[in-house]
Amino acid sequence: MEPVFTSMRLKVAVLWILTTLLKTNVIEALDITSSGPQTIHQPMGATVTLGCTFTPSSRDTGDLDIEWSDLSPDMTQKDRLLMSYTGGQSHYYGDPGRSKRIHFIGDPKMGDASVSISSVLPSDAGTYQCKVKKAPGVDTRKVTLVVMVPPSVPKCWVDGGEEKGGPVSLRCESSQGSTPLTYTWTRESGGAIPVDATHNLQSGELLIRNHTDNNVGSYVCEVKNAVGKEQCKYELHAYNPTNKAGVIAGAVIGALLLLLLLLFLIWLLICCCHKRRYEKEVANEIREDVQAPDSRPTSRNSSLRSVMGYRTHPGVVYSSVRSHTSNGNAMRGSGGVSPPAKAGDKSAHLQYDHKYGYPV
Repeated sequence: MEPVFTSMRLKVAVLWILTTLLKTNVIEALDITSSGPQTIHQPMGATVTLGCTFTPSSRDTGDLDIEWSDLSPDMTQKDRLLMSYTGGQSHYYGDPGRSKRIHFIGDPKMGDASVSISSVLPSDAGTYQCKVKKAPGVDTRKVTLVVMVPPSVPKCWVDGGEEKGGPVSLRCESSQGSTPLTYTWTRESGGAIPVDATHNLQSGELLIRNHTDNNVGSYVCEVKNAVGKEQCKYELHAYNPTNKAGVIAGAVIGALLLLLLLLFLIWLLICCCHKRRYEKEVANEIREDVQAPDSRPTSRNSSLRSVMGYRTHPGVVYSSVRSHTSNGNAMRGSGGVSPPAKAGDKSAHLQYDHKYGYPV
């Protein structure tokens, strides 16, 4: 048992010595001493200070190296180095617009690596890390910056009418502002908020279920968040209710008149279509009943001369030629003059007519 007991005592002694050495190293290592909230809320446009004071140990004899980085929320992406201090000089990286607004506010050599960011923007929101290294000591500190936008001037209005006896909904809304936004309605004149009114602080609605003359007055809506507040006013009235039965009757009558007008227009359109169709049919019947025109006189004359054996030639005047069987001699007219006619000869009375082109 004695050798076993001795071995256990030896192990405990070695463990105590190692623990003591580790505590000594931790105490003597570089330590960032800045305290304060790890999350800072600031309004847009303000100047923000990110603290990072440190105390090196006597064993830290290496060169002082300070880095400020913007940590990426995505662990798979690289962090963005903003500025550094090494070799006694400051160096800036990344967006020049941000580099002009960030700088050291103390002397890093004296243990102050705190920085300030002026005119902060919503894009400046994020988690920043201060890393101080003085070999062999090294330490880090993270600070989250939340840039909040103050609420814009809200808009006040009423949903629906302001008739007596009915519900009235006062509404209030701000178009800009970091959440959470809180809306509060108060009555500036005319007394207190009606007892039966329902107030929604998140949506900005003040619902009055039974509106009366007692609710008339000026109402104020105030919207606020952690960095600012704004307000608007609304003058509430109370009107007599309209004759809903008359409005409904007028709407029904108007709809009927519109329907009748539409039917009348459709009837006119149908009549016009029938009238055009009837006129077209009558015109077709008239064209079918008309007889074909006679041939021109020249055509009849040409046919008649063809039958009688004549052939017309331009510029030639024809005279009639007849045979006299009584004496066996053929007589031919010359110069367009018919020979003397004998008694009883009916053809003696026929003369050539230039108008028709044959003897008449």
